[in-house]
Amino acid sequence: MTRKVAIIGTGNVGAACAHYIVSSGFVDDLVMIDINEKKVKADALDFEDAMANLPLHTNVFVNDYSQLDDTDVIISAVGNIKLQDRVKPDRFAELDFTSKAVIDVATKIKATKFDGKIVVISNPNDVMVSIYQKITGLPKAHVMGTGTLLDSARMKRAVGAALNVDPRSVQGYNLGEHGNSQFTAWSTVKVLDHSIAELAEKDGLDLDKLNEDIRMGGFTVFSGKKYTNYGISTAAVKLTLAILNDAYIELPVSNFREEYGVYLSYPVIVGRDGIEQQIQLNLPQEELDKLQYSADYIKSKLPEEFKETAVD
Repeated sequence: MTRKVAIIGTGNVGAACAHYIVSSGFVDDLVMIDINEKKVKADALDFEDAMANLPLHTNVFVNDYSQLDDTDVIISAVGNIKLQDRVKPDRFAELDFTSKAVIDVATKIKATKFDGKIVVISNPNDVMVSIYQKITGLPKAHVMGTGTLLDSARMKRAVGAALNVDPRSVQGYNLGEHGNSQFTAWSTVKVLDHSIAELAEKDGLDLDKLNEDIRMGGFTVFSGKKYTNYGISTAAVKLTLAILNDAYIELPVSNFREEYGVYLSYPVIVGRDGIEQQIQLNLPQEELDKLQYSADYIKSKLPEEFKETAVD
């Protein structure tokens, strides 16, 4: 069976996704779409030049929306990261630009025969997922965002560094908005089967300081090179592969939660049918309050026409 993925938006993040996919031979066919035709064609040629030195071949198609008809997963990396270059970090700085771009892209997707899954990287992430789902009319379970999958990875990096363990030895989640109101759900965090509360007391960890490091991780990277790409592209490809591989893996991604009436990040089981199952965490009241605050914040920023998502 042929595996086919499309990346729409091939800037720093989209190109990093494409490179990871092509260099690893994850798919048979890759579709690359971008309004900067000169740049996307150059990327495609660069990948083709690499093929002779790669173990697996990938067919690359450029700027052809008809190729979406039989595509399994679309990755949306549409956006303008330069808009993040401001004194106060805020992913909603991209709202006006990216919402217009996503409305255009989603309308073009709807005009094709595409019936696969959409993985959204575009920021503000939870809002852009809502827009894609509303316009395409795809089931909510088939449209998801990378959300706090990256923030959770940043948490694992920070906790792992503080305790001198591999980040893969850290379990737990960041929840809510992929943005300023996201938070580390410390009640879910364990390291080598020890709760973070136990380790914080034993090793004198300052969880508030760690949480700020995690929350500001993306902006720290951005301040150094004026974009982020490796962490988020790895998260997006991991989510895409979970769908292609029918992995049934538990991941914190942006998904529509009926109890909050909005897309936000919360753990789900991801497989070939997208969101296969929603998880219910046993969170303490303090974290439930933070999650409600984050949900309310996302809703307050969501354009009126997208506040009611399409019925599955």
